[in-house]
Amino acid sequence: MIKVTALTGSKHDPSSRFRIRQFIRPLSALGVEVAEYWPLISRYKIEPLPWLVTAMRVPGLLASRFSDITWLGRELISGRSSFERLAGSKRLFDVDDAIWLSSNKDFSAEIVRSCDGVIAGNRFLAEHYEQLGAKVWLVPTSVDTELWRPRTTPIENKWTIGWSGSFANLQFLYPIEDALADFLAQNPDSRLLIVCDRRPLLKKLPAGSWEFVAWSIANEIELVQQMDAGLMPLAGSELARGKCGFKMLSYMSCEIPVVVSPVGVNNEILQRGEVGFAAGVPDEWFAALTNLHNDRSLCARLGTSGRQVVTEHYSVARSAVLLAEIFRGVARG
Repeated sequence: MIKVTALTGSKHDPSSRFRIRQFIRPLSALGVEVAEYWPLISRYKIEPLPWLVTAMRVPGLLASRFSDITWLGRELISGRSSFERLAGSKRLFDVDDAIWLSSNKDFSAEIVRSCDGVIAGNRFLAEHYEQLGAKVWLVPTSVDTELWRPRTTPIENKWTIGWSGSFANLQFLYPIEDALADFLAQNPDSRLLIVCDRRPLLKKLPAGSWEFVAWSIANEIELVQQMDAGLMPLAGSELARGKCGFKMLSYMSCEIPVVVSPVGVNNEILQRGEVGFAAGVPDEWFAALTNLHNDRSLCARLGTSGRQVVTEHYSVARSAVLLAEIFRGVARG
């Protein structure tokens, strides 16, 4: 059994949950035992008590000295290189975002120099770290298809367009508000469902046409299952290219057709099968939603195809095998 110490960012942040925590059980069945350590205060909340967050990293760092591999879930303290080099002798840096864009200097480059390699969530991230001379493995952010499943009973709701994500990503939703407003005004039998950790500032949508539900781990899957079409808008920026597509994949795993910006990994997923529509300008968002709304058999076909794409290419079961192979290779040295 290969022993791995995983040092993650917090109990609830998506990177920790979907890049590391959901793999602990399947990796155990593949001969890799993972023990996870996270600080009680999120690494993203280092002020005004950075010394306290630092102290909370000590148990994990000590445990890593007795494991075969340390699995670093991004940086230990947000936005800086800190104690990564003090972890166990063999270290892997896992990254699912373009974190080097958060500062003028690429702090992650220093971290990577002290690691045995990088596990990257998409090709854009992989290419960045390969250019720094690192050994890189590409393991896509994945979905547990045993949990993220299609709804099994009909839901008595209006036809529902859905968006689920963190407050930080609302910046990508606001630019398509006009298209959403036009669609909802012309289709009063529809609604927009927003699942987020903070209420969005949507001012152009028709009154009563949208609903906000506060996100929680307990309700996230159930709320996605209420959707009939899933949205993932992005900007055409390097920050957006660093995204790993979990939002899109979670919709698809629940057999929900998607309308997404064809940026970065979104475009790669679209090319794997007929799973939904690419949309760039507002007219394309409106047209895609109209097509789905008016053709329910099309929705069903795209939804079925989407889940198949996730199962074959982006499932936890598949990616766990890739991770186990990486850990075995690094452990052998």
